[in-house]
Amino acid sequence: MTELEELVLTPGERARGVDADSVVFSMDWTGEESPGELASFAADRVRSFGADPKDVDTSAVHRAAETGPAPGRGDFPVRQLDHLSGVLARLGCTLLVWDTGTDTYELLVALTGGREPAGLTHHGLPVRAWGSPSETALISLDCPNCGDMLVWELPTAEADRALAGECCDCGTALFDASGRPLPDVTLHG
Repeated sequence: MTELEELVLTPGERARGVDADSVVFSMDWTGEESPGELASFAADRVRSFGADPKDVDTSAVHRAAETGPAPGRGDFPVRQLDHLSGVLARLGCTLLVWDTGTDTYELLVALTGGREPAGLTHHGLPVRAWGSPSETALISLDCPNCGDMLVWELPTAEADRALAGECCDCGTALFDASGRPLPDVTLHG
C-alpha cells in the first residue's frame, strides 16, 4: 500500500481493496460538465473521512466570477480549485492534483491533518497538493520563422539549462546560451 492510498482512502475502503483510481475526479481544463460536480465529489470524500462537508461549496466562486472581471476560458476551474483547496484545508484535508501530463485536472481529496504531503506518486506520475509547484514545466512556442509549434516537457529545475541554444528544425535560434527565449520568440501562456 502506498502513502497516497493511506491518505485518499478510508480504512474501510482499504480493507475492501478499493483502488485509489476509484476516488479520482477528472475535470477538463475548461470546467465541470455540470455545475456542482466538483463540490459534490469533494463533499463526498470529506464525508467519507467523517468530517462535516457543509462548507464544501463552490457557489462562492460562482458569485465572485459574476461580480469580478469575466474569467477567460480555463480561468474559472482554477478559481474553483483555489477556493476548494482553502475550504478543504480548514477541514484537515488537502486537494491533490495528479500530474498526468494532459489538459485534464485529475483530482483527489486526502486526509492530511493540515500538513502538505510531498513525494507522492500514482502509477509512476507525481501527485502534489493543488497550488504547489509542479515538478515539470511545459514550454511551448510557435517558431517565429516557419510557424511550427514546438513543445518541451522538462523537469522544472532543468528547463533553462535544457533549452540553452535550442533551435527549430528550420534552423531558427529560439533560446540564448542561458536558456532564455530570444527577443522574437514568444512562449505560449
